[in-house]
Amino acid sequence: MAARQTAALLLLLLLAVAAEAAEPPQQERTALQAFLAGTPHERALGWTAPSAPSACLWFGVTCDDANTTVVAVRLPGVGLVGGLPAGTLGTLQSLHTLSLRSNRLSGPVPGDIFSLPNLRSLYLQNNRLSGAIPSELAGLTALRHLALYDNELSGEIPAALDGLTELRSVRLDGNRLSGTLPSASGLRRLEVFNVSDNQLDGAIPASLARFPTESFAGNLGLCGAPLDIPCAAPSKKGKKGLSGAAVAAIAVGAGAGALLALILIVLCCFACRRRDAAASGGNAANKATPTSTQSRGFTPSPASGDMTDLADLTSSKDLVPGVAGEAATRRLVFVGSGGGGNSFDLEDLLRASAEVLGKGGSGTTYKAVLEDGATVAVKRLKDVSAGRREFASALEALGRVEHRNLLPVRGYYFSSEEKLLVADYLPAGSLSAALHGSRGSGRTPMDWDARMRAAVCAARGMAHLHAAHGLVHGAVKSSNLLLRHGDPDAAAALSDYSLQHLFAPPPPASARAGGGYRAPELVDPRRPTFESDVYSLGVLFLEILTGKCPASGTAGGVDGTGAALDLPRWVQSVVREEWTAEVFDRELVRQGGGAEEEMVALLQVAMACAATAPEARPEAPEVVKTVEEIGGGRHGRARTAAEEEERSWGTPTGASP
Repeated sequence: MAARQTAALLLLLLLAVAAEAAEPPQQERTALQAFLAGTPHERALGWTAPSAPSACLWFGVTCDDANTTVVAVRLPGVGLVGGLPAGTLGTLQSLHTLSLRSNRLSGPVPGDIFSLPNLRSLYLQNNRLSGAIPSELAGLTALRHLALYDNELSGEIPAALDGLTELRSVRLDGNRLSGTLPSASGLRRLEVFNVSDNQLDGAIPASLARFPTESFAGNLGLCGAPLDIPCAAPSKKGKKGLSGAAVAAIAVGAGAGALLALILIVLCCFACRRRDAAASGGNAANKATPTSTQSRGFTPSPASGDMTDLADLTSSKDLVPGVAGEAATRRLVFVGSGGGGNSFDLEDLLRASAEVLGKGGSGTTYKAVLEDGATVAVKRLKDVSAGRREFASALEALGRVEHRNLLPVRGYYFSSEEKLLVADYLPAGSLSAALHGSRGSGRTPMDWDARMRAAVCAARGMAHLHAAHGLVHGAVKSSNLLLRHGDPDAAAALSDYSLQHLFAPPPPASARAGGGYRAPELVDPRRPTFESDVYSLGVLFLEILTGKCPASGTAGGVDGTGAALDLPRWVQSVVREEWTAEVFDRELVRQGGGAEEEMVALLQVAMACAATAPEARPEAPEVVKTVEEIGGGRHGRARTAAEEEERSWGTPTGASP
């Protein structure tokens, strides 16, 4: 029996060694390195290092089970810049998934990428790609998911799209495509279709009429179902002249219309004279008492807790209902899958009673209670430098972010003077308020389980932004981690994510100020990175453990002197002196509960995240895994990046991509 077990173990060892030694063909490795060499990138991927391991172990590269060929390349949000080099990725004949979304790629898409015979999923959205969709599209016979939205593609949609019978989803919205829609009669498996915000025209084919109106919005030339725009029927009448009777009837009608218009003008003039006479009689009273008009500005601004109408908190006249002109036609734009369920408009929002919840560097947030009792959070953004198209594109992208640990963005308003962001309202407040609010006044402090749940939720939310959407949060801090009651897996949600690039550059004096959360290498807050996000998360963990505000300059500070110290470096100095117990919040120590081991373990993770060198910090998914293990699996398991990407397209978890 022992001999059999030994033989089995030996066989498994040999198989493992063989699998590790397996390597894709040299031409595939060369193609990957040529792609990276021809595409500038901000993030080091380690593909070209002399000591680089098997290509199957490279970042973003996936091989088949035998490690004999590359089947997937996923590089979302890694800072790829410029054009896609031809003759590189298009030579990976076994490739079934290619994801280069959320980078800054520009120029045309090489035709060889559109001729990969085994490609099932192509994600190139949120880039700056231009030119026409290559005719080689016809070669993607196995394609299931095509995502080219939010680019600058032009020209017509190739008729070859009709021949891709395996398609489940097609996203071409947010481009500059023109011409008519293909018939799509052969796309019987199509479940998602969106060509909104292009320059298409003509009738919508009957085979596509089953998709919602939003799939075709923003194309002024489109008509037919499901749009409420009938297509004009061609005239069947010949070019026959009008009869004499018709000409006479037209002349009589025109004369009668002119007479009626003259009568109306006379009546209007008479009414105006009467109104002016009546108004002149009241001028004395009006001059004696100045007219009291409702303020539309922030002076005076209500303190937190005071109630007023939201319209009173805005300075832009184009938010006032009834104002004539172009501004009055602007509207509240809903985004995301939850946006369609909202039944209020801009005027409803302006009539809502508003309460100031807090003020930050990006603007002021209000609690708005609508007339029907619904409550939303409205953030009035300040110092926005992005134009309408960039702002709308960014908010549409945020609307597609769906995760229980990220606060959903529901809608926005954009004008020259006002930019508003509408999100869900969470009544439990922020982690900052829970940790630091009214200390010593008899309040119940956060226990360890509540703090640990907040830490796990923050890590999961940030990891989802990084892995599933290629987005950087840019403002991870305790005031942006909102708490929920109920489900432990949704105990907290990050807010205010991925907005930094929309704002104007900060003054030079404040460029380095970051409230204690900003990574030391980050000079421009508008250009955060995955690594700087991880640093901020580490500071957040330290705040949870110590109960102290990062870089606090208030009485007491972090060392009792009132000095504004760097929290990670202070903790490091205390631990170096072997006073680890002195680091932890006294409220936690007084509660007891035997959580010391978990607290020490989270402290180690926090210090790794807040390492001075960016390359020494762990990646967000790794942080999630470690923090969940510290909690003993009480908070479940985070989805992998691949699972989240497939889930976003409606594919069951575990299904073949």
